[in-house]
Amino acid sequence: MMPGCGGRAADVHYRPILAARRGELEALGHLDAALAPTIAPILQLSVVDRSTVDAIGRLPAGLVPAIDVGGGADLAEIEPARWGVPMLPVIGLADGDRRLAAHGATARAGTGRAVVRLRIAQDRAGPDANTASVERIWRYARLAPEQCDLLVDCGDVCCPADVRATEPRARRVLDWARRHAWHSVSVVAGGMPPTLYRLPTDEPVRLDRWDWLLWLRLADLGVGFGDYGVSPATPGVDPGGDRLPTVPYTADGAWWVYRWSRRGGRGDERVTDLCRTLVSAPHWPPAGAGLSWGDHEILRRARRVAGAGSTTNWIAWSTSHHLAHVLDALRRPPRDSARPPVPAPPRHGRTPRRRVTG
Repeated sequence: MMPGCGGRAADVHYRPILAARRGELEALGHLDAALAPTIAPILQLSVVDRSTVDAIGRLPAGLVPAIDVGGGADLAEIEPARWGVPMLPVIGLADGDRRLAAHGATARAGTGRAVVRLRIAQDRAGPDANTASVERIWRYARLAPEQCDLLVDCGDVCCPADVRATEPRARRVLDWARRHAWHSVSVVAGGMPPTLYRLPTDEPVRLDRWDWLLWLRLADLGVGFGDYGVSPATPGVDPGGDRLPTVPYTADGAWWVYRWSRRGGRGDERVTDLCRTLVSAPHWPPAGAGLSWGDHEILRRARRVAGAGSTTNWIAWSTSHHLAHVLDALRRPPRDSARPPVPAPPRHGRTPRRRVTG
């Protein structure tokens, strides 16, 4: 278990921030029951409708999500108690007094806990101001520090320069966090680029997971890990309306992005070819289809025993594999106690946003 800055072990290993869309919720719904207690997703709700509520209600027993409604309605207004599942409210440092009271009521009516999300790109007032903000949260929400999990959200970390700039800022926030008896402290960042449409097609493209490297460099502080799954922290817009079959596949320290246009316009043929290429690649896991539901679905398409699926399905398979891969990686002992180096920038010209190889 990852110890929090308060000295106690956290309940979970992994806190991904996921959009509460059909693909991500389907991946969570197929999570192995034995893994459910080790993951605490933060679900970002943009729209609350019956299908979303039903999907959250089908999450595995033992998995307790946190719900972030952002600038929308308070959780109390959408009556989460009627959803029939335990959950935690997500509290921002800038939330108003009335909203804090509503979040506190939601926490006490459910698990008795909440998540405080500190975004280092936005909440940059310094340690004294941060202390004043969290003390206001605890006062109006009527929660103790021990009832709150701190999430230090670093946003997009997409290149070596981002890692070098973000690490000292994150360390300052984590040093401040040690002043308080949080239930747990985790660092989350997003390493996926906002758009993938410019990447080459019909070949796997390697993208470094800079969010993972950032956490490895902070792991000496004993903080938990979080990311944005296989999505960027700041979603991009695809101007070309690209709907090519796309599967970002997580490996150690990298994603392998498959965008397939091969074999003409038939979706089934393209997805079959994509999946056959993936299952024969060196980064296909030793456990194969046994690693996750998503890997099983990819293998089924490689064997032509199921249809091509849709964008939602491709996100579901990728997310399912990603969750299982990260949980497996977090259970492994670290290979080296030293902090991994950050690649140096080139001596001439601008630093590339990311290293892309075939």
